[in-house]
Amino acid sequence: MSTSKPAAARPSLTEGPIAKTLFLFSLPILLGNVLQSLNGSVNAIWIGKFLGEQALAATSNANIIMFLLISAIFGIAMAAVILIGQNLGAKRVDEAKKVVGTSAVFFMVLSIIVGAIGLIFSPEILDLLNTPADAREFAIAYTRIIFAGVPFMFGYNLVMAVLRGSGDAKTPFYFLLLSVGLDVLLNPLLIEGMGPFPRLGISGSAYATFFSQLVSFVLLLLYLYRKKYFLRITKDDLHMLRLKWDIVRALIQKGLPMGLNMVVVSLSNLFLVHLVNSYGSEASAAFGIATQISSYVQMPALAIGGAVTSMAAQNIGAGNWERVNRITWTGVAFNVGLTGVLVSFIHLFNRQAVSLFLPEGNAIDIGVHINNLTLWSFIIFGIFNVVAGVVRSSGSVIVPLVISFIALLLVRNPLAYLLGGLYGFDSIWWSFSISFTVAAVLNILYYRFGNWKKARMGPAAKPA
Repeated sequence: MSTSKPAAARPSLTEGPIAKTLFLFSLPILLGNVLQSLNGSVNAIWIGKFLGEQALAATSNANIIMFLLISAIFGIAMAAVILIGQNLGAKRVDEAKKVVGTSAVFFMVLSIIVGAIGLIFSPEILDLLNTPADAREFAIAYTRIIFAGVPFMFGYNLVMAVLRGSGDAKTPFYFLLLSVGLDVLLNPLLIEGMGPFPRLGISGSAYATFFSQLVSFVLLLLYLYRKKYFLRITKDDLHMLRLKWDIVRALIQKGLPMGLNMVVVSLSNLFLVHLVNSYGSEASAAFGIATQISSYVQMPALAIGGAVTSMAAQNIGAGNWERVNRITWTGVAFNVGLTGVLVSFIHLFNRQAVSLFLPEGNAIDIGVHINNLTLWSFIIFGIFNVVAGVVRSSGSVIVPLVISFIALLLVRNPLAYLLGGLYGFDSIWWSFSISFTVAAVLNILYYRFGNWKKARMGPAAKPA
Protein backbone atom coordinates (compact mmCIF):
# COMPACT_ATOMS: atom_id res chain seq x y z
CA MET A 1 0.00 0.00 0.00
CA SER A 2 1.28 3.49 -0.85
CA THR A 3 1.99 5.82 2.07
CA SER A 4 2.25 8.96 -0.05
CA LYS A 5 0.04 11.91 0.72
CA PRO A 6 -2.37 12.95 -2.06
CA ALA A 7 -1.27 16.58 -1.89
CA ALA A 8 2.37 15.65 -2.33
CA ALA A 9 1.56 13.33 -5.21
CA ARG A 10 -0.17 15.94 -7.38
CA PRO A 11 1.79 16.38 -10.62
CA SER A 12 3.27 19.87 -10.85
CA LEU A 13 3.64 20.09 -14.63
CA THR A 14 0.01 19.67 -15.73
CA GLU A 15 -1.16 23.07 -14.50
CA GLY A 16 -0.05 26.67 -14.17
CA PRO A 17 1.50 29.03 -16.73
CA ILE A 18 3.49 27.05 -19.31
CA ALA A 19 6.22 29.60 -20.04
CA LYS A 20 7.07 30.21 -16.37
CA THR A 21 6.91 26.50 -15.49
CA LEU A 22 9.10 25.53 -18.46
CA PHE A 23 11.67 28.22 -17.69
CA LEU A 24 11.94 27.34 -14.00
CA PHE A 25 12.06 23.62 -14.79
CA SER A 26 14.70 23.87 -17.54
CA LEU A 27 17.00 26.32 -15.73
CA PRO A 28 18.40 23.79 -13.19
CA ILE A 29 18.91 21.27 -16.02
CA LEU A 30 20.83 23.90 -18.00
CA LEU A 31 22.97 24.87 -15.02
CA GLY A 32 23.63 21.19 -14.31
CA ASN A 33 24.86 20.64 -17.89
CA VAL A 34 27.18 23.63 -17.57
CA LEU A 35 28.49 22.33 -14.23
CA GLN A 36 29.30 18.90 -15.66
CA SER A 37 31.15 20.40 -18.62
CA LEU A 38 33.14 22.73 -16.38
CA ASN A 39 33.90 19.79 -14.08
CA GLY A 40 35.43 17.83 -16.94
CA SER A 41 37.44 20.84 -18.12
CA VAL A 42 38.82 21.67 -14.65
CA ASN A 43 39.75 18.05 -13.96
CA ALA A 44 41.56 17.86 -17.31
CA ILE A 45 43.54 20.98 -16.30
CA TRP A 46 44.57 19.37 -12.97
CA ILE A 47 45.61 16.12 -14.65
CA GLY A 48 47.51 17.88 -17.43
CA LYS A 49 49.25 20.24 -15.01
CA PHE A 50 50.35 17.63 -12.48
CA LEU A 51 50.75 14.44 -14.53
CA GLY A 52 51.35 15.39 -18.18
CA GLU A 53 50.24 14.25 -21.61
CA GLN A 54 50.26 10.49 -20.98
CA ALA A 55 47.80 10.88 -18.09
CA LEU A 56 45.57 13.12 -20.22
CA ALA A 57 45.63 10.52 -22.98
CA ALA A 58 44.67 7.88 -20.40
CA THR A 59 41.64 9.83 -19.20
CA SER A 60 40.60 10.52 -22.82
CA ASN A 61 40.50 6.78 -23.51
CA ALA A 62 38.62 6.13 -20.28
CA ASN A 63 36.12 8.88 -21.16
CA ILE A 64 35.27 7.14 -24.44
CA ILE A 65 34.24 4.07 -22.45
CA MET A 66 32.27 6.15 -19.97
CA PHE A 67 30.48 8.00 -22.79
CA LEU A 68 29.14 4.71 -24.14
CA LEU A 69 27.99 3.71 -20.63
CA ILE A 70 26.36 7.09 -20.05
CA SER A 71 24.65 6.89 -23.47
CA ALA A 72 23.00 3.59 -22.55
CA ILE A 73 22.04 4.66 -19.04
CA PHE A 74 20.81 8.07 -20.30
CA GLY A 75 18.30 6.39 -22.59
CA ILE A 76 17.00 4.01 -19.92
CA ALA A 77 16.81 6.86 -17.38
CA MET A 78 14.86 8.98 -19.88
CA ALA A 79 12.46 6.07 -20.38
CA ALA A 80 11.96 6.04 -16.59
CA VAL A 81 11.33 9.82 -16.66
CA ILE A 82 8.60 9.38 -19.27
CA LEU A 83 6.99 6.34 -17.60
CA ILE A 84 6.86 8.09 -14.24
CA GLY A 85 5.62 11.35 -15.79
CA GLN A 86 2.82 9.66 -17.73
CA ASN A 87 1.65 7.73 -14.67
CA LEU A 88 1.68 10.82 -12.47
CA GLY A 89 -0.18 12.79 -15.13
CA ALA A 90 -2.80 10.03 -15.07
CA LYS A 91 -2.82 10.26 -11.24
CA ARG A 92 -1.54 6.69 -10.88
CA VAL A 93 0.93 7.21 -8.06
CA ASP A 94 1.15 3.51 -7.18
CA GLU A 95 1.99 2.67 -10.82
CA ALA A 96 4.70 5.35 -10.74
CA LYS A 97 6.10 3.77 -7.57
CA LYS A 98 6.15 0.38 -9.30
CA VAL A 99 8.29 1.99 -12.02
CA VAL A 100 10.60 3.35 -9.30
CA GLY A 101 10.83 -0.03 -7.56
CA THR A 102 11.52 -2.00 -10.74
CA SER A 103 13.96 0.62 -12.01
CA ALA A 104 15.86 0.57 -8.71
CA VAL A 105 16.36 -3.21 -8.85
CA PHE A 106 17.12 -3.15 -12.59
CA PHE A 107 19.69 -0.35 -12.25
CA MET A 108 21.31 -2.06 -9.24
CA VAL A 109 21.73 -5.38 -11.06
CA LEU A 110 22.90 -3.65 -14.25
CA SER A 111 25.41 -1.48 -12.40
CA ILE A 112 26.92 -4.45 -10.53
CA ILE A 113 27.33 -6.42 -13.78
CA VAL A 114 28.83 -3.46 -15.67
CA GLY A 115 31.09 -2.51 -12.77
CA ALA A 116 32.39 -6.08 -12.37
CA ILE A 117 33.06 -6.47 -16.10
CA GLY A 118 34.94 -3.16 -16.12
CA LEU A 119 37.02 -4.03 -13.07
CA ILE A 120 38.05 -7.41 -14.48
CA PHE A 121 38.46 -6.59 -18.16
CA SER A 122 39.73 -2.97 -18.14
CA PRO A 123 43.09 -3.92 -19.76
CA GLU A 124 41.37 -5.82 -22.58
CA ILE A 125 38.81 -3.03 -23.17
CA LEU A 126 41.57 -0.41 -23.35
CA ASP A 127 43.59 -2.60 -25.74
CA LEU A 128 40.58 -2.72 -28.04
CA LEU A 129 40.70 1.09 -28.13
CA ASN A 130 44.37 0.90 -29.13
CA THR A 131 45.38 2.91 -26.07
CA PRO A 132 48.96 4.26 -26.49
CA ALA A 133 51.51 2.05 -24.72
CA ASP A 134 52.92 4.92 -22.62
CA ALA A 135 49.42 5.76 -21.35
CA ARG A 136 48.16 2.18 -20.83
CA GLU A 137 49.06 1.73 -17.15
CA PHE A 138 47.63 5.16 -16.32
CA ALA A 139 44.43 4.26 -18.17
CA ILE A 140 44.03 0.86 -16.45
CA ALA A 141 44.41 2.36 -12.96
CA TYR A 142 42.01 5.21 -13.75
CA THR A 143 39.38 3.10 -15.52
CA ARG A 144 39.17 0.40 -12.83
CA ILE A 145 38.36 2.93 -10.12
CA ILE A 146 35.79 4.65 -12.34
CA PHE A 147 34.12 1.27 -12.99
CA ALA A 148 34.03 0.62 -9.24
CA GLY A 149 31.95 3.80 -8.93
CA VAL A 150 29.44 2.76 -11.61
CA PRO A 151 26.74 1.72 -9.05
CA PHE A 152 26.76 5.25 -7.59
CA MET A 153 26.76 6.88 -11.03
CA PHE A 154 23.86 4.69 -12.18
CA GLY A 155 22.05 5.23 -8.88
CA TYR A 156 22.35 9.00 -9.07
CA ASN A 157 21.10 9.01 -12.67
CA LEU A 158 18.08 6.94 -11.65
CA VAL A 159 17.16 9.17 -8.70
CA MET A 160 17.59 12.23 -10.94
CA ALA A 161 15.25 10.61 -13.50
CA VAL A 162 12.63 9.89 -10.84
CA LEU A 163 12.76 13.47 -9.56
CA ARG A 164 12.54 15.01 -13.03
CA GLY A 165 9.71 12.67 -13.97
CA SER A 166 7.77 13.96 -10.97
CA GLY A 167 8.50 17.60 -11.84
CA ASP A 168 11.49 18.38 -9.59
CA ALA A 169 14.63 19.60 -11.39
CA LYS A 170 16.01 21.68 -8.53
CA THR A 171 16.92 18.92 -6.06
CA PRO A 172 19.11 16.98 -8.55
CA PHE A 173 20.92 20.23 -9.39
CA TYR A 174 21.77 20.99 -5.75
CA PHE A 175 23.31 17.55 -5.23
CA LEU A 176 25.08 17.72 -8.59
CA LEU A 177 26.58 21.01 -7.42
CA LEU A 178 27.82 19.21 -4.29
CA SER A 179 29.28 16.36 -6.37
CA VAL A 180 31.08 18.68 -8.80
CA GLY A 181 32.41 20.85 -5.97
CA LEU A 182 33.83 17.83 -4.17
CA ASP A 183 35.32 16.43 -7.38
CA VAL A 184 37.09 19.67 -8.30
CA LEU A 185 38.37 20.13 -4.73
CA LEU A 186 39.59 16.55 -4.23
CA ASN A 187 41.34 16.21 -7.61
CA PRO A 188 44.48 18.25 -6.83
CA LEU A 189 44.55 17.07 -3.20
CA LEU A 190 44.58 13.38 -4.15
CA ILE A 191 46.67 13.68 -7.32
CA GLU A 192 49.52 15.58 -5.63
CA GLY A 193 49.01 14.43 -2.04
CA MET A 194 48.46 17.83 -0.46
CA GLY A 195 48.15 18.17 3.33
CA PRO A 196 46.99 14.94 5.00
CA PHE A 197 46.05 13.30 1.68
CA PRO A 198 48.28 10.63 0.09
CA ARG A 199 49.83 11.22 -3.35
CA LEU A 200 47.86 8.91 -5.67
CA GLY A 201 48.65 10.30 -9.13
CA ILE A 202 46.14 9.40 -11.84
CA SER A 203 44.30 7.14 -9.36
CA GLY A 204 43.70 10.22 -7.20
CA SER A 205 41.62 11.83 -9.95
CA ALA A 206 39.54 8.66 -10.28
CA TYR A 207 39.10 8.40 -6.49
CA ALA A 208 37.98 12.04 -6.40
CA THR A 209 35.19 11.20 -8.87
CA PHE A 210 34.37 7.99 -6.97
CA PHE A 211 34.01 9.68 -3.56
CA SER A 212 32.16 12.73 -4.88
CA GLN A 213 29.55 10.52 -6.59
CA LEU A 214 29.23 8.26 -3.52
CA VAL A 215 28.76 11.15 -1.08
CA SER A 216 26.32 13.00 -3.34
CA PHE A 217 24.23 9.87 -3.99
CA VAL A 218 24.01 8.83 -0.32
CA LEU A 219 23.15 12.35 0.88
CA LEU A 220 20.52 12.70 -1.85
CA LEU A 221 18.80 9.50 -0.71
CA LEU A 222 18.94 10.57 2.96
CA TYR A 223 17.49 13.96 2.02
CA LEU A 224 14.57 12.42 0.08
CA TYR A 225 13.68 10.04 2.91
CA ARG A 226 13.93 12.80 5.50
CA LYS A 227 11.61 14.99 3.40
CA LYS A 228 9.26 11.99 2.96
CA TYR A 229 9.36 12.31 -0.82
CA PHE A 230 6.13 10.80 -2.11
CA LEU A 231 7.76 8.34 -4.55
CA ARG A 232 10.20 6.91 -2.00
CA ILE A 233 9.99 3.17 -1.34
CA THR A 234 8.88 2.66 2.27
CA LYS A 235 8.67 -0.55 4.30
CA ASP A 236 5.06 -0.89 3.13
CA ASP A 237 6.27 -0.73 -0.51
CA LEU A 238 9.01 -3.37 -0.33
CA HIS A 239 6.92 -5.66 -2.55
CA MET A 240 7.53 -3.13 -5.33
CA LEU A 241 11.29 -3.79 -5.22
CA ARG A 242 11.15 -6.55 -7.80
CA LEU A 243 11.62 -6.85 -11.54
CA LYS A 244 8.27 -6.36 -13.25
CA TRP A 245 9.17 -7.58 -16.71
CA ASP A 246 6.63 -5.42 -18.54
CA ILE A 247 8.28 -2.34 -17.02
CA VAL A 248 11.81 -3.67 -17.69
CA ARG A 249 10.79 -4.35 -21.30
CA ALA A 250 9.49 -0.79 -21.66
CA LEU A 251 12.69 0.66 -20.15
CA ILE A 252 14.84 -1.30 -22.59
CA GLN A 253 12.66 -1.01 -25.71
CA LYS A 254 12.15 2.73 -25.28
CA GLY A 255 15.44 3.56 -23.55
CA LEU A 256 17.95 1.97 -25.91
CA PRO A 257 16.83 3.99 -28.97
CA MET A 258 17.20 7.20 -26.94
CA GLY A 259 20.67 6.10 -25.86
CA LEU A 260 21.55 5.16 -29.45
CA ASN A 261 20.68 8.71 -30.45
CA MET A 262 23.74 9.88 -28.45
CA VAL A 263 25.86 7.20 -30.15
CA VAL A 264 24.72 8.45 -33.58
CA VAL A 265 25.81 11.98 -32.63
CA SER A 266 29.16 10.67 -31.41
CA LEU A 267 29.77 8.62 -34.58
CA SER A 268 28.93 11.61 -36.75
CA ASN A 269 31.44 13.74 -34.84
CA LEU A 270 34.12 11.03 -35.15
CA PHE A 271 33.68 10.98 -38.94
CA LEU A 272 34.01 14.77 -39.00
CA VAL A 273 37.18 14.60 -36.88
CA HIS A 274 38.60 12.06 -39.37
CA LEU A 275 37.85 14.44 -42.26
CA VAL A 276 39.20 17.56 -40.54
CA ASN A 277 42.39 15.75 -39.44
CA SER A 278 43.28 15.32 -43.13
CA TYR A 279 43.69 19.11 -43.36
CA GLY A 280 46.47 19.20 -40.76
CA SER A 281 47.02 19.87 -37.06
CA GLU A 282 45.97 23.54 -37.17
CA ALA A 283 42.60 22.64 -38.68
CA SER A 284 42.22 19.80 -36.17
CA ALA A 285 43.01 22.03 -33.20
CA ALA A 286 40.65 24.76 -34.46
CA PHE A 287 37.83 22.27 -34.96
CA GLY A 288 38.41 20.84 -31.47
CA ILE A 289 38.02 24.29 -29.91
CA ALA A 290 35.02 25.15 -32.11
CA THR A 291 33.41 21.89 -30.95
CA GLN A 292 34.07 22.78 -27.30
CA ILE A 293 32.46 26.21 -27.79
CA SER A 294 29.49 24.73 -29.65
CA SER A 295 28.95 22.25 -26.79
CA TYR A 296 28.08 25.22 -24.57
CA VAL A 297 25.87 26.74 -27.30
CA GLN A 298 23.85 23.50 -27.44
CA MET A 299 23.15 23.47 -23.71
CA PRO A 300 19.98 25.60 -23.72
CA ALA A 301 18.47 23.36 -26.42
CA LEU A 302 19.39 20.19 -24.52
CA ALA A 303 18.01 21.57 -21.24
CA ILE A 304 14.75 22.74 -22.83
CA GLY A 305 14.46 19.42 -24.68
CA GLY A 306 14.77 17.54 -21.39
CA ALA A 307 12.26 19.86 -19.70
CA VAL A 308 9.60 19.58 -22.44
CA THR A 309 9.96 15.77 -22.37
CA SER A 310 9.08 15.67 -18.66
CA MET A 311 6.30 18.27 -18.99
CA ALA A 312 4.76 16.66 -22.06
CA ALA A 313 4.90 13.18 -20.46
CA GLN A 314 2.79 14.28 -17.49
CA ASN A 315 0.29 16.06 -19.74
CA ILE A 316 0.06 13.07 -22.09
CA GLY A 317 -0.68 10.93 -19.04
CA ALA A 318 -3.42 13.40 -18.12
CA GLY A 319 -4.76 13.33 -21.70
CA ASN A 320 -4.21 17.10 -22.03
CA TRP A 321 -3.09 17.23 -25.67
CA GLU A 322 -3.87 20.91 -26.16
CA ARG A 323 -1.41 21.76 -23.36
CA VAL A 324 1.16 19.40 -24.91
CA ASN A 325 0.97 21.40 -28.14
CA ARG A 326 1.45 24.68 -26.27
CA ILE A 327 4.44 23.20 -24.38
CA THR A 328 6.02 22.22 -27.72
CA TRP A 329 5.89 25.66 -29.30
CA THR A 330 6.75 27.47 -26.07
CA GLY A 331 9.84 25.25 -25.89
CA VAL A 332 10.73 26.07 -29.50
CA ALA A 333 10.35 29.79 -28.81
CA PHE A 334 12.51 29.56 -25.68
CA ASN A 335 15.19 27.71 -27.62
CA VAL A 336 15.26 30.28 -30.43
CA GLY A 337 15.49 33.12 -27.91
CA LEU A 338 18.09 31.67 -25.52
CA THR A 339 20.29 30.00 -28.13
CA GLY A 340 19.98 33.06 -30.38
CA VAL A 341 21.21 35.36 -27.61
CA LEU A 342 24.11 33.03 -26.81
CA VAL A 343 25.12 32.72 -30.48
CA SER A 344 24.97 36.51 -30.92
CA PHE A 345 27.14 37.03 -27.83
CA ILE A 346 29.80 34.58 -29.03
CA HIS A 347 29.80 36.15 -32.49
CA LEU A 348 30.53 39.53 -30.90
CA PHE A 349 33.52 38.07 -29.05
CA ASN A 350 34.37 35.25 -31.44
CA ARG A 351 38.11 35.83 -31.69
CA GLN A 352 38.44 36.39 -27.96
CA ALA A 353 36.55 33.13 -27.24
CA VAL A 354 38.77 31.07 -29.55
CA SER A 355 41.91 32.80 -28.24
CA LEU A 356 41.15 31.52 -24.73
CA PHE A 357 42.13 28.05 -25.93
CA LEU A 358 44.66 28.61 -28.70
CA PRO A 359 47.95 30.52 -29.01
CA GLU A 360 48.22 33.26 -31.64
CA GLY A 361 48.43 31.83 -35.13
CA ASN A 362 46.47 30.57 -38.11
CA ALA A 363 44.46 28.12 -35.99
CA ILE A 364 42.61 31.03 -34.36
CA ASP A 365 41.51 32.34 -37.76
CA ILE A 366 40.29 28.86 -38.73
CA GLY A 367 38.38 28.50 -35.46
CA VAL A 368 36.74 31.91 -35.88
CA HIS A 369 35.73 30.96 -39.43
CA ILE A 370 34.21 27.65 -38.29
CA ASN A 371 32.20 29.45 -35.61
CA ASN A 372 30.95 32.05 -38.10
CA LEU A 373 29.53 29.33 -40.34
CA THR A 374 28.23 26.82 -37.79
CA LEU A 375 27.10 28.47 -34.55
CA TRP A 376 23.87 29.99 -35.87
CA SER A 377 22.78 26.55 -37.14
CA PHE A 378 22.49 25.35 -33.52
CA ILE A 379 19.31 27.44 -33.28
CA ILE A 380 17.85 25.02 -35.84
CA PHE A 381 19.38 22.11 -33.91
CA GLY A 382 17.43 23.27 -30.86
CA ILE A 383 14.15 23.33 -32.78
CA PHE A 384 14.41 19.70 -33.83
CA ASN A 385 15.68 18.68 -30.38
CA VAL A 386 12.65 20.21 -28.65
CA VAL A 387 10.11 18.76 -31.08
CA ALA A 388 11.79 15.34 -30.87
CA GLY A 389 11.67 15.56 -27.06
CA VAL A 390 7.89 15.98 -27.12
CA VAL A 391 7.46 13.13 -29.61
CA ARG A 392 9.58 10.82 -27.41
CA SER A 393 7.49 11.69 -24.35
CA SER A 394 4.58 9.76 -25.89
CA GLY A 395 6.72 6.64 -26.29
CA SER A 396 7.51 7.16 -29.99
CA VAL A 397 11.30 6.81 -29.89
CA ILE A 398 12.23 5.08 -33.15
CA VAL A 399 11.30 7.84 -35.62
CA PRO A 400 13.37 10.56 -33.85
CA LEU A 401 16.33 8.13 -33.85
CA VAL A 402 15.89 7.41 -37.58
CA ILE A 403 15.66 11.15 -38.31
CA SER A 404 18.90 11.80 -36.39
CA PHE A 405 20.58 8.95 -38.29
CA ILE A 406 19.43 10.37 -41.64
CA ALA A 407 20.36 13.97 -40.84
CA LEU A 408 23.79 13.29 -39.33
CA LEU A 409 25.14 10.12 -40.91
CA LEU A 410 23.38 10.20 -44.30
CA VAL A 411 23.29 13.98 -44.89
CA ARG A 412 25.87 15.86 -42.80
CA ASN A 413 28.86 13.53 -43.07
CA PRO A 414 28.60 12.62 -46.78
CA LEU A 415 27.86 16.26 -47.59
CA ALA A 416 30.89 17.44 -45.59
CA TYR A 417 33.16 15.02 -47.48
CA LEU A 418 31.61 16.03 -50.82
CA LEU A 419 31.83 19.79 -50.19
CA GLY A 420 35.36 19.47 -48.83
CA GLY A 421 36.45 17.53 -51.90
CA LEU A 422 34.80 19.89 -54.39
CA TYR A 423 35.26 23.32 -52.82
CA GLY A 424 37.87 22.93 -50.09
CA PHE A 425 37.99 23.15 -46.30
CA ASP A 426 35.87 26.30 -45.93
CA SER A 427 32.80 24.68 -47.49
CA ILE A 428 32.64 21.71 -45.06
CA TRP A 429 30.78 23.77 -42.48
CA TRP A 430 27.66 24.34 -44.59
CA SER A 431 26.81 20.70 -43.91
CA PHE A 432 25.82 21.70 -40.35
CA SER A 433 23.00 24.06 -41.29
CA ILE A 434 21.76 21.79 -44.11
CA SER A 435 21.62 18.64 -41.95
CA PHE A 436 20.03 20.41 -38.98
CA THR A 437 17.38 21.90 -41.30
CA VAL A 438 16.62 18.43 -42.68
CA ALA A 439 16.23 17.10 -39.11
CA ALA A 440 14.01 20.03 -38.06
CA VAL A 441 11.74 19.71 -41.10
CA LEU A 442 11.37 15.92 -40.74
CA ASN A 443 10.64 16.15 -37.00
CA ILE A 444 8.06 18.90 -37.49
CA LEU A 445 6.38 16.95 -40.31
CA TYR A 446 6.20 13.87 -38.10
CA TYR A 447 4.91 15.97 -35.20
CA ARG A 448 2.22 17.46 -37.43
CA PHE A 449 1.17 14.45 -39.50
CA GLY A 450 2.63 11.33 -37.81
CA ASN A 451 0.87 8.89 -35.50
CA TRP A 452 3.16 9.54 -32.50
CA LYS A 453 0.16 10.36 -30.28
CA LYS A 454 -0.92 6.72 -30.50
CA ALA A 455 2.39 5.42 -29.14
CA ARG A 456 2.54 3.84 -25.66
CA MET A 457 5.41 3.74 -23.20
CA GLY A 458 4.22 0.69 -21.31
CA PRO A 459 1.20 -1.14 -19.93
CA ALA A 460 0.66 1.33 -17.07
CA ALA A 461 0.89 4.54 -19.08
CA LYS A 462 -2.74 4.99 -20.04
CA PRO A 463 -4.77 7.64 -18.16
CA ALA A 464 -6.94 6.29 -15.38
